[in-house]
Amino acid sequence: MATEQTIAFEVARKDLRAARFVREAVDPQAVAAAGKALFAIDHFALTANNITYAAFGEQMAYWNFFPAAEGQGRIPVWGFADVVASGVEDLPVGERIYGYFPMASHLVMEPVRVSARRFVDGAEHRKGLPAVYNSYERVAADPGYRSEREAAQMILKPLVLTSFLIADFLDDNAFFGARQVLVVSASSKTSLGLALCLKRLAEPGLSVIGLTSRGNRAFVEATGLYDRVVTYDAIASLDADVPTAYVDMAGSAELITSLHGHFRERIVHACRVGGTHWQDLAGRLDLPGARPKFFFAPDQIAKRHGDWGPGGLEERFAGAWEDILASAKGWMTVRRAEGEAAVADAYRQTLEGLVAPDTGLVLSLR
Repeated sequence: MATEQTIAFEVARKDLRAARFVREAVDPQAVAAAGKALFAIDHFALTANNITYAAFGEQMAYWNFFPAAEGQGRIPVWGFADVVASGVEDLPVGERIYGYFPMASHLVMEPVRVSARRFVDGAEHRKGLPAVYNSYERVAADPGYRSEREAAQMILKPLVLTSFLIADFLDDNAFFGARQVLVVSASSKTSLGLALCLKRLAEPGLSVIGLTSRGNRAFVEATGLYDRVVTYDAIASLDADVPTAYVDMAGSAELITSLHGHFRERIVHACRVGGTHWQDLAGRLDLPGARPKFFFAPDQIAKRHGDWGPGGLEERFAGAWEDILASAKGWMTVRRAEGEAAVADAYRQTLEGLVAPDTGLVLSLR
């Protein structure tokens, strides 16, 4: 078997605008002989969530999944790949999998704990990292898999799972006494999923308000997922006496300061999730009301696995997933692109917030 020439997209950890492609040679026979497997990454999604991975790469160890040269980082994405060389028992060449990949053409992994449904990458550098990111689904054994759904699965499923877990976390804590939940960066796909999941909970007397830019207001309103949509420059119009929780996908210091300055002690919970406003990321701020806390999805997954037992989380999430698939048909268009130039341009547009909220990007370096 001939040596494979691979391509990987990297960014400078301290300057996300500085990007490059790295080429490496991989010997499939040597990979198989070492008891590992080589995967050809067919395609992957790129969303604002991946910019969050980069923005918090150091703080939350996202750079550790796919090591790069000193000072460089490989941004994790979700996608589909095929086995092209394997020295792993019960993992044949040609099998298709879904999971966590770098923006690259190939990935070498060390599959362990191989079962009919999934396996785990047992590479030394991934030990100690959250299990949810190290587990890969074997699509042939996934009863919910449909080839025509691959784009939606890559773009939306990781985001909507996070949405579901945030809604579940808030519900599990009686919404911290809040009577309204503000969703910052309401046009993001994670935010739309959260609004849908909160609507499914149908908490009596709870209002879900989307905060967005003037430019995205019409789109957010048209989805019909929020009880009300308010632009960032109209935060002062909200009733400051209502106990309020907010979920922040943006991470903007200016927006967080504005919210706490308006609601003050009526902020009963401040949930930080994303960093789409990566150039203005808030650090530790001295603010009135509840102190902002990061939401880390793997923690809630671990809790619910303990609460609900095997398959409990998956069973409960399935309904939300089908609902978001149905909803997205009305507001999301998939845009596909392949090749180095197209991937670099898609990354630049996503980084700078230039991708329309109704667009889902599916990319390939194959």
